[in-house]
Amino acid sequence: MSLGVIFTYGLTYGGAVVSLFNPFVGLLIYVCFAIISPVSLWGYGLDPDGHYSRIVAIALLIGWVFKGFGGWNFGRGRAIVFAFVAYWLWSIVSAVNAPNDPVAWRFVENTAKILIPFVVGMTLIDSGEKLKKLAWVLVLSLGFVAYEMNLSYYQGFNRIYELGHGGMGNNGVAIGMAVGVGVAFFLGVSESRVWLRGVAWVAALLMIHTVLLAFSRGGMLALVITGFVSFFLLPSKQPKQILALVVVILIALRLAGPQVSDRFMTIFESGQERDVSAQSRLDLWGHAWDVMKEHPLLGVGPDRWPRVASKYGWVEGKEVHSTWLQTGAEMGFPGMALLGAFYALCLGKLWPIVRGKVKVHDPWIQNVGRMVIAGLVGFIIAAQFVTMEGLEVPYYVTLLGAGALRLTPRPAALPRLGKVPALSTAASLFQRRC
Repeated sequence: MSLGVIFTYGLTYGGAVVSLFNPFVGLLIYVCFAIISPVSLWGYGLDPDGHYSRIVAIALLIGWVFKGFGGWNFGRGRAIVFAFVAYWLWSIVSAVNAPNDPVAWRFVENTAKILIPFVVGMTLIDSGEKLKKLAWVLVLSLGFVAYEMNLSYYQGFNRIYELGHGGMGNNGVAIGMAVGVGVAFFLGVSESRVWLRGVAWVAALLMIHTVLLAFSRGGMLALVITGFVSFFLLPSKQPKQILALVVVILIALRLAGPQVSDRFMTIFESGQERDVSAQSRLDLWGHAWDVMKEHPLLGVGPDRWPRVASKYGWVEGKEVHSTWLQTGAEMGFPGMALLGAFYALCLGKLWPIVRGKVKVHDPWIQNVGRMVIAGLVGFIIAAQFVTMEGLEVPYYVTLLGAGALRLTPRPAALPRLGKVPALSTAASLFQRRC
């Protein structure tokens, strides 16, 4: 029995027992499984119908109920939760309106599998220490998958490019890794212990190389944006912090061969030089926009664009290669707006905290803001070039940001102004003289 199989069974059943008494542990295991996808990594030794995540989720929910459903005061993170819930509810309305198609309801079910732990997580995150544990689970899980992808590559098989991971193709995995780089870099910056800082930055380097191995232009674009945003967000631009970022960039450039660079530069080529793949994206975007105009309110139904692509001359099953436009085509303008609001609200509310405009009791909350912004900005832009409706990493990075917002106190209500002493004295003197 391999270590991966032991690891999976141990976390599944041992974690399920612990989750009954400490549901937050169940949340961390659920997030870990969502990223590493044990069956994808160690399918040769695991039952493909083992329902490992489901077992942990059930134990998590039971423990959550026994603990009184957590705390429901979401504070500054409330609007983010509402946007996610509204997006899911709108997917149900869109599915009801769509033809009787199991893929639409499967989308609703799969989204619920992300929404429920997201909401449960928001009720359980009540300290900066829990935020730090969630950040480390994200980084270590992504770093381990990146390690496996690098190991496979050096053994002679580029697994991420050929097979992807966890049901996602090379593009989706690459962009998920790019999101993780932002989290890992600032997690390292925030660590005072050198060895933990090294672990976070090694994980970041593994993720960077995995993006390069995927030969994904969307992933490389997300990675470049993450690098620029990370430099901009460095808290004090100390020489050692800048040096760390420069070293990471130099290593990334060294790892990127000419094939990677040439493929990335095709993003900026003119229409006559643009390759067939890039040009087809523009055509797909135009057709998705046409569908949005024909079905502006409810779209054609969740996850149903591949079913209608043939009407526009594409093979059935073709994706739009844009998360935003495909969401709009499938769930109308409201669905696209709600999904966009989910991420935009997180970024918009974290920005004043990162800039020091909002006071926080725990300085580490600002570091969380930096890692979330660095990760999500690259994702939001790169998502225009790849359809990633099932990618879970950005949702859990947003949970990290929303949890930080929950821990950020709202401004205290200003006391009602009474009489100003100086003005009151002046008024009384004036009355006496008169």
